[in-house]
Amino acid sequence: MGYKYMLLKDKKIILGNSLTDKLKRLKIEVDTADAIVIGAGAGLSASAGFAYSGERFHEIFHDFEEKYGFHDMYSGGFYPYKTLEEHWAYWSRYIIINRYQNAPKPVYEKLLKLVNDKEYFVITTNVDHCFQKAGFDKQRLFYTQGDYGLFQCSEPCHQKTYENEAIIKLMAAEQQNMRVPAELLPRCPKCGKMMTMNLRSDRNFVEDDGWHKAAERYMGFIQGHKNSHLLFLELGVGFNTPAIIKYPFWQMTIQNPKAIYACLNYGEASCPTQIERQAICINDDVGETLEKICFLSQNNISPIYEES
Repeated sequence: MGYKYMLLKDKKIILGNSLTDKLKRLKIEVDTADAIVIGAGAGLSASAGFAYSGERFHEIFHDFEEKYGFHDMYSGGFYPYKTLEEHWAYWSRYIIINRYQNAPKPVYEKLLKLVNDKEYFVITTNVDHCFQKAGFDKQRLFYTQGDYGLFQCSEPCHQKTYENEAIIKLMAAEQQNMRVPAELLPRCPKCGKMMTMNLRSDRNFVEDDGWHKAAERYMGFIQGHKNSHLLFLELGVGFNTPAIIKYPFWQMTIQNPKAIYACLNYGEASCPTQIERQAICINDDVGETLEKICFLSQNNISPIYEES
């Protein structure tokens, strides 16, 4: 078997290419990194049980599925409903289960357990608020693509967002025959036009003060640790928007010989050849991988050592 080696203080760690070897190496990196930058995509929430099709979809949206023939939540979100009352009936249910309910599986909690005593920062394209619900420090989170829990003006006439929990829950409770009452339709308090979700889909996306402050904190964290032993921990990030997390992580790893890039993504874990020696790619379910690393930590299981 072809083994690789990594120096840790005065010891040489024997590292193979099996899944167990990769898990042990990732545990070492989590334990020894000066700082951890977590990049999270949709695969992380999918691993936590936020499925957008199948049984979960059928249970909540069976009436919409029967009427319009779509079979997943994404398709329903883009469907051109004839009335705003029906549009918001769909979206209020959608937001309730994907923003205000907890994820079915404690994947985010396991991740927090791994990094809670470390210097960490999170950048994510997810908009479901799972990090904060799991207890992550709000000051260490950068939601680049928005938040299901926020409204903005559809124009937009001003750069401000508004929390929507109360009105969304009222829409979900008061809707009948797949429609919300007209008086519940959300309108901009400034111009009176319809509100929309604060989700990046076009140039109308509002980057409010909170967004810009989070971006500044993220860049400050990166700059403050740019020459450190950094672990770029990428979780469930695909190739829909690789320029936000994946490509920058690759580039920063290339620029920093002390950095390690770890990619956990079921069936899609990969890295460029330039950073193969600095990379750990695990093609497995993210939640199951985190569970295995927690097991290694709890049982103090270490790699095989040789004196250097």
